[in-house]
Amino acid sequence: MFGLGTPELIVILAIAFLVFGGKKLPEIGSGLGKAISSFKKGIQGVEEEGREIINDIPGVKEAADVKEKVDQVKNLGKIGNILK
Repeated sequence: MFGLGTPELIVILAIAFLVFGGKKLPEIGSGLGKAISSFKKGIQGVEEEGREIINDIPGVKEAADVKEKVDQVKNLGKIGNILK
């Protein structure tokens, strides 16, 4: 996750504890969790709208299906080259 390892996360948490204190830290964590959850719901909503738009426009769904089949054939070709 963003190239952060355990030592870096421990340092960040220690600094946050020093800055905000033990009483305020759970509130901040809760708020951050709610914000992330809300962001994920928003992203899912945008993805669903995109799918609906694709399904509503004539010809786009068929073109997407053709592209998917072409990609599958390309992947089969790559696998065949690896096995040779």
